[in-house]
Amino acid sequence: MSGLRNNLDLQQYSFINQMCYETALHWYAKYFPYLVVIHTLIFIICGNFWFKFPGTSSKIEHFISILGKCFDSPWTTRALSEVSGETTQEKTAERDISKTNFDETKHSRQKSSSSRSMDISSKTPLLNEVRFSFAQLSLPAILDKKEEQQAKALFEKIRHFRAHAEDSDLVYRVYVSQTFFKVVKVAITLGYSLSLVGSFSFHHICRPGIKNLMGYSMFTCTHNLAFILEKLLLTYIVLVCVYAFLSAYALFWLFTSSLKVYSFDKNSEGPGFSDIPDVKNDFAFMLHMVDRYDTLYSRRFSVFLSAVSEGRLRELALNSEWPSEKLRQMINKDTKGRIELQLAMIPVIPKDVYELREIEVLKLELISSAKLVGAVSQLKSLSELHISHCSVKMDPDAFAFIRERLQVLHVRFTDMEELPSWMYSLKNLSQLHLSGNLNCSNNKSIRLHSLRGLSGLRSLSLTSNFSQLPSAVLDVAWQLSKLSIQNGDTELRSLGQLKRMNHLLVLQLCHCKLSRIPGALLGLTSLQCIDLTSNRLQLVDELGTLQRLRSLNILRLSHNAICRLPPSIELLRNLEELSISYNNLENLPISLFNLVRLRHLNVSYNRIRLIPPEVGHLTRLETLAIISNQISSLPRELFRCSRLRSLHVSSNQLSSLPSEIEKLPLLSSLDLMGNNLTELPQEIGNCLQLKKGGLDVEEHVLGTLPPEVRKKYL
Repeated sequence: MSGLRNNLDLQQYSFINQMCYETALHWYAKYFPYLVVIHTLIFIICGNFWFKFPGTSSKIEHFISILGKCFDSPWTTRALSEVSGETTQEKTAERDISKTNFDETKHSRQKSSSSRSMDISSKTPLLNEVRFSFAQLSLPAILDKKEEQQAKALFEKIRHFRAHAEDSDLVYRVYVSQTFFKVVKVAITLGYSLSLVGSFSFHHICRPGIKNLMGYSMFTCTHNLAFILEKLLLTYIVLVCVYAFLSAYALFWLFTSSLKVYSFDKNSEGPGFSDIPDVKNDFAFMLHMVDRYDTLYSRRFSVFLSAVSEGRLRELALNSEWPSEKLRQMINKDTKGRIELQLAMIPVIPKDVYELREIEVLKLELISSAKLVGAVSQLKSLSELHISHCSVKMDPDAFAFIRERLQVLHVRFTDMEELPSWMYSLKNLSQLHLSGNLNCSNNKSIRLHSLRGLSGLRSLSLTSNFSQLPSAVLDVAWQLSKLSIQNGDTELRSLGQLKRMNHLLVLQLCHCKLSRIPGALLGLTSLQCIDLTSNRLQLVDELGTLQRLRSLNILRLSHNAICRLPPSIELLRNLEELSISYNNLENLPISLFNLVRLRHLNVSYNRIRLIPPEVGHLTRLETLAIISNQISSLPRELFRCSRLRSLHVSSNQLSSLPSEIEKLPLLSSLDLMGNNLTELPQEIGNCLQLKKGGLDVEEHVLGTLPPEVRKKYL
C-alpha cells in the first residue's frame, strides 16, 4: 500500500466501540466501578467514628490512649501480681473469721447490678484499627518515684474521664444508629446486585444505525473489561455478604445485651479485684467493646478502677511520707498513763506503725482503706483499739494476734458496714464500746449481730438511739458485769429484760428519757453502781426500795428534774457516793445525813439555801460539792468531817468562812469563787495540805491574808 496513512480504520473501530458501549452495554456494567467506590466510602464513613462523628471520636481516642497506658503501666503488672497472690489469703481469712463466730448469721450484702455483660465471643470491629504492643516488663519489687507519680497521674486521668464518659450515652446511640443504617444499606446493595448480576456479558449485538457510514447495520462487539468486572462483581458480592453477616450480628448483639452497664464481677475471678462499682453509659459501652476485642485489656484496665489498687498506691506514697521518726513524735500518754498513737484522716495505715512496739492504745479515725497485717504481732503491748468511722480489715495472721491479745475495743460508726465482722470473734475481749445508729424501727436492716462469740466480754457500752435493748445484748446478758447505755434522748422501753443480767455490777442508763427508777433494778442484787444521769426523773420515792441492793455504794441522779429526796433514802446504808447535781432541790432531808458511809456528795447546781448541821454526821466524807446554790453560810458542824479533802462552794452567797476551817487537816482543794467574801480567816493557813493551786478565790479576798500565809497560795 502506498499513500499517506491516516488510521481511519482505528478511528472507525473506536467510534463503533463507543457507540456499542452507549447503546448495547447494560447500565450496571457501565457504572459498576463507580458504585463500588461510592458504597465502599459509605461503609467506611458510617463504620468509623474518626471520619464522621467528631463528638464521639474524641472520647474514643481518649479512651484508647488511656487503655494503652494502663496496659503498659508497671503499676498494673505489680498490682495484679500482688493481688493474685493475696486473694487466696484473704478468702482464707474471711472463712476462718466466719467459722470462729459460729452463732453469727449470714449478713454479707450481695452486690447489686442491673445487668451482666455477655460471655466473650466474636469480635466487634470498633478498635480493630488500633494495635497495642504487649510490653514485657521486668518489674522491680518497689516502684521508683517516677513510676509512682505516673501511676498517680493515670489514676486522676481515669477518674476525670469516667466522670465525663458516664454523663451521656452518645457513643452508644451513634453506634446503634450506624449499625442499623449499615444493615439497611447492605440489604439494598445486595438486593439490586444479585438481581442484576446476569447483565454482565462478553458479547453484545449492537445496531448503532450507521449503515450509510460504515456499510453495516449490525455489529458483534465485546466490552474489553467485562471479564474482569464479572470477577470483581462476584468478589464484591461475597465481601458484601460477609459484611452483611457481621452487621446483622452486631445489631443482634446490641439489642439482646444490656450494654449501658458494665460489671467487673467476672474480672474479679482473675486478678481478684472485687470492689469495683458498675460503670454506666458510654464508659460501660466502650468497656463492652474492649471485651469483644480482647478481655485482657479490660482486666488490666480494671486495676485502675479498683479501690484496692488505688489504696495500695496511696499506701506506697504514705509509707514514704510517714516514717517511724515522724510517727514517734505523735505518740503520747492518755489519762491512764498508757502509750497511745492516734492516726486520723489518712488513706492507709503506715507500715512503720508496726515498729513502734511500745504502743498500748491504737486509735484509727477516718482511714479509708485501713488494714492490719501480720506485722501487728510485733506490738506486744497493744491491748486497746479505737476505730472511728472506718472499716478495718485484717489478714489471718493479724486476726489471730488481735483475737488473743485485744482487751478493749472502741468502735464509732455511721452505718452498720463500718462494724468489722471480726469484732464478733474476739474471744478474749473484755470491754466493747459501740457508738452509732442502732435504731431498727425505721430500717430493719440495721441490726447488731450476735455477741455470743465474745466469751470474755464483761463490759459493754452502747452510745446509740434504740427504743429497746438489742437482742445481741441479751445474748451475753448473763456474763456482763457492766452495762452502759447513752441513748441520745430516745426513750428506752422494755427494761424488764435487765433482770437477766444477774451478774451486773455497774449499770448506766443515761439520756434514756426515764421518768422513774426502773423496777427491774430490784432484781439485780449484785449492783454496786447505778447511774441514771440525764433522764426525766422527778419523784424518786422508790429510792427506799433500793435497799434490797446490799452492794449498792454509788448512786448518780444528776441532770434530772428531782425536786425532793424522800426520807427513805437513809435506807441505802452502804452508799458511799451520791450525785444529785443539776436538779431542782430546794432542801436536803435530815435523813440524808444518816448515810454515815458517804464519802462523796455532790448537790451542785440546785436551789439549796441551807446545809443542815447534821452534815457533821458524815465523818467519812472526803468530797463535798455544793456549787451554784443559794447557801449564805456553812454550818460549823461541817468541819467535824475531818477526812474532807475537797470542798467546792463556788457561786453561792457566802459572806464569811468559819475559822474552824483549820480543823480540816486533809483539805487540799478549796473553791470559793463567786461568793460575797470580803476576807479569809488566817486560820486557813493551818490546813497543811492546802497549797498553791488548791485554793480558788478572788485576788482581793486573798490579799486580806497575812503575807506569810498569802505567799503559800501564790
